[in-house]
Amino acid sequence: MKEMKIRSIGNVVRSKNEVLLKLEEKYKSGLTSLDKFSHVIVVWWADGHEDEQSRQILVTELPYAAGEKAGVFACRAEYRPNPIAITVCPIKEIDQESGIVKIAGIDARDNSKILDLKPYIPVCDRVNDSRIPEWFDGWPLELPENGLQLEY
Repeated sequence: MKEMKIRSIGNVVRSKNEVLLKLEEKYKSGLTSLDKFSHVIVVWWADGHEDEQSRQILVTELPYAAGEKAGVFACRAEYRPNPIAITVCPIKEIDQESGIVKIAGIDARDNSKILDLKPYIPVCDRVNDSRIPEWFDGWPLELPENGLQLEY
């Protein structure tokens, strides 16, 4: 099997007042025209779970559904064979010169590695007649305006 190489392109930078995606210098030009989109899909590394023990967990209790268990491919658990996570984030502002994307919120920790950014495109990223398990009953149907937030 051919070895894969994944490179970080930047980091999540959190403060009390804002959440930033800070890109490395060599990736700044990749932000060209991202400001034409309202949302960005952030692909990030759940670095708190990259140990072998976490990578072996394939079934987990769901923290948002008491008593329910699911396989890691049926939930967004951060522990999985490859701790790759995705979050759709509202874009607040982009400073391409500084390589900074200010977002409304993300469920990643401070200093989490960013693997990729992709524009949110409704025709590609949304479906009308989706089916989800009952443990999501009562959840909003759309992303909140302030995005997903990490609770400390």
